[in-house]
Amino acid sequence: MAMTSTQPQPSTTGAPNSASIPAAAAKSAPKPQASALHIHGIRKCFGQGDKMVEVLQRIDIDVAPGEFLILVGPSGCGKSTLLNIIAGLEEPTEGEIRIAGRDVVGVPPAQRDIAMVFQSYALYPTMTVADNIGFALEMRGVPKAQRTARIQEVAAMLQIEHLLQRRPAQLSGGQRQRVAMGRALARQPRLFLFDEPLSNLDAKLRVEMRAEIKRLHQLSGITSVYVTHDQIEALTLGSRIAVMKDGVLQQLGTPDDIYSRPANTYVATFIGSPTMNLVQGQGLGAAGLTLAGTRLDLPCPVSDAPVLLGLRPEHLALDADAAWRGVVTLVEPTGADTYVVVQTEAADVTVRVAPRTSVNVGDSVGLRLNTEAPSWFDASTQRRLV
Repeated sequence: MAMTSTQPQPSTTGAPNSASIPAAAAKSAPKPQASALHIHGIRKCFGQGDKMVEVLQRIDIDVAPGEFLILVGPSGCGKSTLLNIIAGLEEPTEGEIRIAGRDVVGVPPAQRDIAMVFQSYALYPTMTVADNIGFALEMRGVPKAQRTARIQEVAAMLQIEHLLQRRPAQLSGGQRQRVAMGRALARQPRLFLFDEPLSNLDAKLRVEMRAEIKRLHQLSGITSVYVTHDQIEALTLGSRIAVMKDGVLQQLGTPDDIYSRPANTYVATFIGSPTMNLVQGQGLGAAGLTLAGTRLDLPCPVSDAPVLLGLRPEHLALDADAAWRGVVTLVEPTGADTYVVVQTEAADVTVRVAPRTSVNVGDSVGLRLNTEAPSWFDASTQRRLV
């Protein structure tokens, strides 16, 4: 779908009829050449003088051709503003956006050769599914036979061939989102932009559509940028993740980088469910560290100074003989795992255990570290040490 600041009026003129779409016409079209996206020094300010608010602070991201980049962060962090700047719906205060090497700052959205999938679907209610998918192609003057073949191909990819003659009001939320993605996919744009497309779906459907989006990206190979506040979506979908907070890029890396080696305590506690445990202790260098008087034989990167030890729930285990001890305050079965919250003198920590582990609230338990590579953070700056 060509990006425009205002949507054209719905029309069914010349729209393809799914009944006339021959299966043989759906030949696989060649994949479009994936395009690089370069975001350099992007600032965005609203207001002037004392009332000026800087919502993006010099964002730099290079997205490789065919990559799936996730912009993740809480509401108000600037991720949607950045997406709108890439789309051309907002102009940056400073900085440069390049798509396939072309500077597009100041270029109208319709001339950027991008497609966007919205949270609200944005389908034409009077059009059939086939009409919605093929509308942007019709506006670009694509011949009817070619348009028809492309609609059939996209419908087959999305498994919605049987819905082509229905209208949006006759579809479920998941089916509408598939049609919205099909409309974008039909154009074979240089760049896909997703603006929290799964937010309106229930939990089960979100999981299904998440897998569908990942599969479609693997099939199309089109460079994609996806905005979400859901860290599970970020970890499962992205080839790289950009974590944002208050308009500042906190960390850019692969899902494993973000999860296993968070750059600071904000990333550590935002990504992961349950979040990373942060326990303050006194570093003793090679001799280990002490946590509220309990010494752990774990080499520490600092000596004679406070330090934050970061441990994922799977980095801890219950051990009756361990020196670090606490009292169970909560047991949360989730099916495949059970999470146990243990109150210690140093901090409350969450431990992942086997689903049928015999443990109850009020039990005194020992905690053993089952990792040789925890995260270490400076206690004052909150930044990662190693």
